Amino acid sequence: MMGDLIFQENDDSIPIHEVNLPDFKIGTYEVTYDQYDAFAIATDRKLPRDDERGRGSRAVAFVNWYDAREFCRAYGYDLPTEQQWEYAARAGGKETLYSGTNERDELKNYARYADNSGGYSFWVGSKKPNELGIYDMSGNVAEWIGEWYAFYQTEVDSTELYPLKEKGMRVIRGGSFRHSQNILRNYWRVGVLVEAESYFIGFRCATSITNS
Repeated sequence: MMGDLIFQENDDSIPIHEVNLPDFKIGTYEVTYDQYDAFAIATDRKLPRDDERGRGSRAVAFVNWYDAREFCRAYGYDLPTEQQWEYAARAGGKETLYSGTNERDELKNYARYADNSGGYSFWVGSKKPNELGIYDMSGNVAEWIGEWYAFYQTEVDSTELYPLKEKGMRVIRGGSFRHSQNILRNYWRVGVLVEAESYFIGFRCATSITNS
């Protein structure tokens, strides 16, 4: 069951609806500067900014949706769907508020967010993973999703595209180092323009096992 299961009050994450997912793989970590830099150099793309905070194993930021998708596809993957992302963040679809815990007081052990971070991304895996061993699905950098920004509908697996002429909105999930605890909730969804290159948005890759 997907959506705001716990409070059922977030208009963007209701109605709760059933989703059937094939088996899939998703990145243990968010993509890092080192990983993205190698791809950018090989494909003659510009290197993303790092605001003089260093690169290496920090979660990459300042990458728009198009380039994030192309990075994943270059290695035989893609950006995750919302269903894949939420299922993984909830450690196999469990009823958890944050990725790794239901307790606000414990969130600091699992996530980089406004209360315990500076204004920039951190190296990946610097906090505890969720029960599936996946790191930073709440916090550090918000993560691009592969789909159009859409409202949930009452019909199972049905969505209505967000009514923009250019359909230029994509979803980000998970919140980031700059966000409050509420934005880090597993069901929270935000629409962002595809061209956005933000200091708090990064990504991870995923793939259906049947297509890998």
